[in-house]
Amino acid sequence: MPTPSENMLFGMGNPLLDISAVVDKDFLDKFGLKPNDQILAEDRHKALFEEIVKRNKVEYHAGGSTQNSVKIAQWMLQKPHKVATFFGCIGKDRFGEILKKKAEEAHVDAHYYEQNEEPTGTCAACITGDNRSLVANLAAANCYKKEKHLDLDSNWELVKKAKVYYIAGFFLTVSPESIVKVARHASDKNKIFCMNLSAPFISQFFKEPLMKVMPYVDILFGNETEAATFAKELGFETDDIAEIAKKTQNLPKENTKRQRVVVFTQGKDDTVATVGDRVTMFPVLDIDQNDIVDTNGAGDAFVGGFLSALVQEHALEECIRAGHYAANVIIRRVGCTFPEKPDYH
Repeated sequence: MPTPSENMLFGMGNPLLDISAVVDKDFLDKFGLKPNDQILAEDRHKALFEEIVKRNKVEYHAGGSTQNSVKIAQWMLQKPHKVATFFGCIGKDRFGEILKKKAEEAHVDAHYYEQNEEPTGTCAACITGDNRSLVANLAAANCYKKEKHLDLDSNWELVKKAKVYYIAGFFLTVSPESIVKVARHASDKNKIFCMNLSAPFISQFFKEPLMKVMPYVDILFGNETEAATFAKELGFETDDIAEIAKKTQNLPKENTKRQRVVVFTQGKDDTVATVGDRVTMFPVLDIDQNDIVDTNGAGDAFVGGFLSALVQEHALEECIRAGHYAANVIIRRVGCTFPEKPDYH
């Protein structure tokens, strides 16, 4: 098995500072939020951010889906530091400084594009019971520029160093051209490019850029809701998750040396994955309902665990096992946070 080396895993996405607080149903209703959802902030949510920080128990965590996943992968691997590279855009402000510090503490090699126009992005995690409603105010994260950052020789060298690439679907709303450039590189060099459906709204409103990248996707992640929305948008005419996985696997693909792998998580139900020409179910680890503190970040953690095994070239079953372990750890804690070391063998 290859040992992980620096910059072997590359991630690019929206670096956000998570602001999480326990709220009540009235709060959700006031801002028209569903208990379990991810949306982009609109003008009517401006007051939400002002209100949530005034709550008595607010927690700040470095977040953003892709950044969470590469951070978890690094945590699972432990050594060497900086196995994961991360690109994204932040503002030159206090929240930006916090993100830089947190990335460093997590031993992720973050190279942010820093600009003055917009403040660092934030994501309000409105928690009610086991549910979390996420409202992302991308701000600076939305300002990522391919020609100002990705195309610079020193940055592109880091892209070339990687063997595994992961970009959440959320970044399709920001810089689809950056995603295509990285995805093409991976495909041309027979390296592994992974993507996530991320949220129902991506398949609904960003289907065109999503389908432009799909031919380069070697591993596609998603949860049951995202899978169902994707199937509906593509006219699959089935709501059977195994069938959706199969049809997704068979979508056109550039690099024919690798068969596409599709992995759909379903919360406490079995994870569904295409293994060769079959679709297999993988049961998740048992957990007492009372031990679940916060499901925010469970999907990101699953991907992070998976990637940590993938960079070591483990078999798919082993990658899924590592993903299940990481998700099981994360849901026992607030936000996408973790203990000092994994207890994983």
